[in-house]
Amino acid sequence: MSALHFYESKGLISSTRTSGNQRRYTRDALRRVAFVRAAQRVGIPLATIREALAELPEERTPNRDDWARLSRAWRSELDERIKQLGRLRDHLTDCIGCGCLSLETCVLSNPDDVAGERMAGSRLMPERGARSRS
Repeated sequence: MSALHFYESKGLISSTRTSGNQRRYTRDALRRVAFVRAAQRVGIPLATIREALAELPEERTPNRDDWARLSRAWRSELDERIKQLGRLRDHLTDCIGCGCLSLETCVLSNPDDVAGERMAGSRLMPERGARSRS
């Protein structure tokens, strides 16, 4: 599938058909594709891009002012993702050093584990065959 067909199937651009059923794209479709690709390069999901394009009057091509407005709105989302990626990177380094992927200490395998702060998850399960001593 071509990139143009893919973007059309996602509702980001549109085309008309010739009598021979060939797709024809208007000149502004290329500008929309450039806009989509630039937004994708910085990590904006296609669904978010599609919503942004749908807000433009009469599906016009985004201009410089549109990009400035949208990029301001997307900036906080990107900043939060950058923070999350930094935390993941730092924990990944710890995990590589450890190598065990332990539920006791691995925030990658078991994120936000409150019980894991007290003890390993496997110790929370009752031991099989354990007999009480009187």
